[in-house]
Amino acid sequence: MAQTHIKRNTSGYPDALMCEAEGLVALADGLKSAGVSAVQVPQVYRVDETALEMTAIRGSRGSDQAWEALGEGLAGLHRQVQKAFGWNRDNYIGLAPQPNRWCDNWGEFFVKDRLGYQVSRVRDAGQRSRFKQLLTRHGDALMDWLNSVCDHPSQLHGDLWNGNVLFDDRGPWLIDPAVYCGDREADIAMTEMFGGFDAVFYRAYDRQYPRTTQYAIKRDVYNLYHYLNHYNLFGGGYLSGCQNGFATIEAIATGRC
Repeated sequence: MAQTHIKRNTSGYPDALMCEAEGLVALADGLKSAGVSAVQVPQVYRVDETALEMTAIRGSRGSDQAWEALGEGLAGLHRQVQKAFGWNRDNYIGLAPQPNRWCDNWGEFFVKDRLGYQVSRVRDAGQRSRFKQLLTRHGDALMDWLNSVCDHPSQLHGDLWNGNVLFDDRGPWLIDPAVYCGDREADIAMTEMFGGFDAVFYRAYDRQYPRTTQYAIKRDVYNLYHYLNHYNLFGGGYLSGCQNGFATIEAIATGRC
């Protein structure tokens, strides 16, 4: 057996590592089904409530070739049409629960099960009320707009920031997924948080599966989910990102973008 890494459960949720293991297997299966061999996922050897044993990765700096492989591979994964939006069980995104269900309506799923859920977790009552009012006022218009700009459900990594991509001499690895099926550009949007990915990645992705003309607007909407999650977990440093996201939603609803 290859050298392994053991991750301990420090989340406070007894099923967190089992959900992570299921996500890794699902992501590996999705890449295989898409014919993608250049992007790797750690193999799960053992998992229970306390520990997850998986492939150890000796991290190194990503080369242009590796970033290109990641862009092309992710495009291949996203191109595969899935049966519906959502997932077959609740899981986690980082340190937070992520509710799931199967839904044929992307706008409804994202507004209710992503934004609405995170708004419900806001501890500050005044801020929670303001966010809830905005979502109630503009939610229907946002649902309609999201449905109009999403082609099909794609399998997503779900938490695709640069800390969840590693490289070694075999190429790129994806770790710590929060898998579900949604608009592919939700994955790409998150890559632009916290410094972004190498430009080679975006060029390679766009060659294989070009982003839509609405991507820049969608990016602000989809990253609102992550800003809300980080605001709930880590506090006020992420409030401005939340406010910017809601401003974009208001602009969509009022026809200003």
